[in-house]
Amino acid sequence: MHWALVAHRDQRDINLSSLRMLIVADGANPWSISSCDAFLNVFQSKGLRQEVICPCASSPEALTVAIRRPTDDSNQPPGRGVLSMHGLTYGVIRVDSEEKLSVLTVQDVGLVMPGAIMCSVKPDGVPQLCRTDEIGELCVCAVATGTSYYGLSGMTKNTFEVFPMTSSGAPISEYPFIRTGLLGFVGPGGLVFVVGKMDGLMVVSGRRHNADDIVATALAVEPMKFVYRGRIAVFSVTVLHDERIVIVAEQRPDSTEEDSFQWMSRVLQAIDSIHQVGVYCLALVPANTLPKTPLGGIHLSETKQLFLEGALHPCNVLMCPHTCVTNLPKPRQKQPEIGPASVMVGNLVSGKRIAQASGRDLGQIEDNDQARKFLFLSEVLQWRAQTTPDHVLYTLLNCRGAIANSLTCVQLHKRAEKIAVMLMERGHLQDGDHVALVYPPGIDLIAAFYGCLYAGCVPITVRPPHPQNIATTLPTVKMIVEVSRSACLMTTQLICKLLRSREAAAAVDVRTWPLILDTDDLPKKRPAQICKPCNPDTLAYLDFSVSTTGMLAGVKMSHAATSAFCRSIKLQCELYPSREVAICLDPYCGLGFVLWCLCSVYSGHQSILIPPSELETNPALWLLAVSQYKVRDTFCSYSVMELCTKGLGSQTESLKARGLDLSRVRTCVVVAEERPRIALTQSFSKLFKDLGLHPRAVSTSFGCRVNLAICLQGTSGPDPTTVYVDMRALRHDRVRLVERGSPHSLPLMESGKILPGVRIIIANPETKGPLGDSHLGEIWVHSAHNASGYFTIYGDESLQSDHFNSRLSFGDTQTIWARTGYLGFLRRTELTDANGERHDALYVVGALDEAMELRGMRYHPIDIETSVIRAHKSVTE
Repeated sequence: MHWALVAHRDQRDINLSSLRMLIVADGANPWSISSCDAFLNVFQSKGLRQEVICPCASSPEALTVAIRRPTDDSNQPPGRGVLSMHGLTYGVIRVDSEEKLSVLTVQDVGLVMPGAIMCSVKPDGVPQLCRTDEIGELCVCAVATGTSYYGLSGMTKNTFEVFPMTSSGAPISEYPFIRTGLLGFVGPGGLVFVVGKMDGLMVVSGRRHNADDIVATALAVEPMKFVYRGRIAVFSVTVLHDERIVIVAEQRPDSTEEDSFQWMSRVLQAIDSIHQVGVYCLALVPANTLPKTPLGGIHLSETKQLFLEGALHPCNVLMCPHTCVTNLPKPRQKQPEIGPASVMVGNLVSGKRIAQASGRDLGQIEDNDQARKFLFLSEVLQWRAQTTPDHVLYTLLNCRGAIANSLTCVQLHKRAEKIAVMLMERGHLQDGDHVALVYPPGIDLIAAFYGCLYAGCVPITVRPPHPQNIATTLPTVKMIVEVSRSACLMTTQLICKLLRSREAAAAVDVRTWPLILDTDDLPKKRPAQICKPCNPDTLAYLDFSVSTTGMLAGVKMSHAATSAFCRSIKLQCELYPSREVAICLDPYCGLGFVLWCLCSVYSGHQSILIPPSELETNPALWLLAVSQYKVRDTFCSYSVMELCTKGLGSQTESLKARGLDLSRVRTCVVVAEERPRIALTQSFSKLFKDLGLHPRAVSTSFGCRVNLAICLQGTSGPDPTTVYVDMRALRHDRVRLVERGSPHSLPLMESGKILPGVRIIIANPETKGPLGDSHLGEIWVHSAHNASGYFTIYGDESLQSDHFNSRLSFGDTQTIWARTGYLGFLRRTELTDANGERHDALYVVGALDEAMELRGMRYHPIDIETSVIRAHKSVTE
C-alpha cells in the first residue's frame, strides 16, 4: 500500500472498480487503519470501493485467525470502534468520542473463520473467559491451525492446549484452544477486533500498555522527520520489582544534539499525556546500528539484551527514573534524639561513653621553648635574627632539584623590614590595613608576609593567575582582593605586568585594582620602629579558600591563635632547629600556608620548599629532594601523591639506580580537608616500598575552615587504624563495623592524631546534642587555634556565626565549640597513646555541605565517584 501510494502519480489510466476484495495481510496491527484510509482516499477516484479493503488477522500459531467476507452491500461499511486508551490500559473496552488524542480507533478484521470457535481469555494466570467489555487474548479452536512447536513440549502445552474456563471453573469445550498471541475482543455481529499483540504487552504498575501504541505516539511527534526510517523499538525492563518502559530509536544522521533533546522531551510529554505513563529511558542510537531480524525489522529481544548489558552505546540518552519509578520505599523517618535525662540513664545502663576526645594538654608539656616567651610571630623572628642570624630557615628548590633560593633568619628579618618601609612610605598604609600578597610559591611570599606583620598590616595570601589561563583564574584573584577589602596588592614585577596586561583587561576591570606594589625593587632603609600589636586577639592574617561546593570563605586568624597553632604542630611533629622538613604543598591557605610560612620561624627548623607546580615537569623532584636531604618528615597533597603514583609507576627501577632512598622517612603526611583517600595512599606506599618507604610512614591530616588543623599524625603515638563500615548503615547516619571484604563495606582510615590542645566532640547536627561512641555526627572542635570567625562568605551568606560559637543543647553546655561541617565518628581503640591512655581515633566521613540527602538517606559524592571510576577502566579519576 505504501509503495502504491508513492507511485500513484505516474499511473494515469488505473481502474480499480472490478476489485472485489483487497486483503491486507498485516491487518492485525491496529494502526493499519490509517494506512487503509489513506489508500482509500487516493484510489476512491479510481473506482476503489470502501468495502473492498479487508484487513485480516493472523498469527504464526493459529495461522489465519479472522478474515472479512466480501459483501455486495455497499451500505454496510466495515465496523469501527473508538476506544479510550486509558480504559484499554485497565483491559476494559470503553467507547469514546473521536476528537481526543487519547483514543485508539480500531477497525474489525472480519469474522471468525468458518468452522472455528473463538473466545478471549484473560492474558495472565488461568485461561478464564473475559467478560464482553474486557480485552483478552484471542483463542481459537479450529481444524486449520498449527498443532505444536517442534520439540518444545512445555511451550506447546501452554500455547496449543489451552482449555478456557468459565468463572465457575468449568471448561467451555472438550477440545483444546490455541492462543493466537493477539489481544482483542469479539464485537457485535461476531466481528473480531484486534488492539495489539501479547509480545508487545508491558504491565507497568498494574496497567497494560502496548508497545505498538507507544511506538505510534513517539512517531507521531513531528511525524517521521526525526527517527531514521521509523526504526524504533519499545520494550520493558524490570526496575525495582516492576516493569519500566524503554524506547530505543535510530536517529537520522543529519540531526544535531539540540534537535535530539528537543524531540526526546516532546516524546516524553506526548507519552505522558496520551498514555499517562512515564518512560524510564529514551535512547537514540546512530542510524543502522540496531540488530535486525532476517526480514529487516528490528530484533527486539537482542536490542533489549544490548540495553541490559550496557552495550547499546547510544549517542543521546535521557533517563527519567523520577517520572516512572513510583514504588520506592517510604522515605526514612528521622527518629527523635534521646534527651538529656535518658543520656544519664543510658550512660549508667549501657556504659556508652559520650564521643569526645582530646590531644595532649598544652599546659602540662614541659618544653624549654624560648619562642613561648613571645606572643607574636614577628617577635620570634626578631629574636631569631639576633640569636642565630645565619641559621637557614628556608630553602627553595627549582624543577631540577637545585637550590633556587634560601633565607637565613637575619636575611628574612632584613627583607621584612624593607617591605614594611615600602608599605608605610609608598603605600601610606595604616595599622590594620589589609594587603593581598599575590606571589608564586616561594621565598618572596614569606618575606612579604613578615613585612606585613612588621608594618602592622593584615596579609592575605592569594594564588596568582595562571599566565596561560588568565580568563578563568584572574576573576578569582580579583574576587578575593575585593571581598577581603585589600587596600594594597603586593607582588613581583612579572605578575605586575600580567595584572595590567591586555588579556587581564579582557577578563576583569583592571581600573579598579587597588594600589599595586612591586617588591622586586625595595627601599634601602630600615623602618623607624617595628609595629608590635597591642592585643594578641587582633587579626594576624586572613585565610581565604574556595570550597569544593564553590564558595569563597575567608576566616580570621588572630595572633594568639597563630602562635598556638605553630606550637601545637611543633609539639606534635617534634620540630626544633636541627630538623629539616620537606614541604610540597600550595602555600595559599589552611595547613599548607602555616607549614610553608609560619612553622619554621616559630620552631626554627629548616623548611625545604618544593612548589607542587614544578612536579608537572619533573614528577620525581619531591622524592629525590626527600632522599637527597635525608629528610625524616615531609608534607604533601593528594594531587602530588597522585602525580608521583601515575608519573613514576614504571620508573622505580631507574630511580633506585639514581640512588633514591626513602628509608629515612618517618612521617609523610598528606594535608587535606576531606576523608582520607585510602586507595591512593595505599598504592603510593606499595609503589615506593621497594625504595625503602615504610608503609607506616604514610598518614593524613585533617583540617577545615573553622580550625585549619585538627588532626595530624605526628611522630609519637600509635599507627593510624583502618575500620570497615557498612555503607548502607552510613546512609542512615549509623556506624556499623563489618569485616574487611564483606559486601557494602567501606574502608575508612583514621585522619591522624588529634593535635595537642585540641578537644573534639561528636554532636548531632540537628539537635546539637552530644552523641555516643561510634555514632555518626558532626565533628565539633574546641582549641586555642580555632579561627575567630568568618571574615566573609562569598556565595552563601547564611553560613553564619554559629559555626564558631556553638554550645551543646545538653551535657557540657558551657564550653564554646566550633562546628566543622564534617560528619565523622570517634572510636576508642585497643592501642595506647603516648600518655598511656587508650587511644581515640577520629574518622572523617564527608562534608555536610556536599552530602546529598535523598529520601531521608545521606549519600557522599566521593562514594558515587568511586563507583563510577570502578565501572570501567577508561573512566579517569
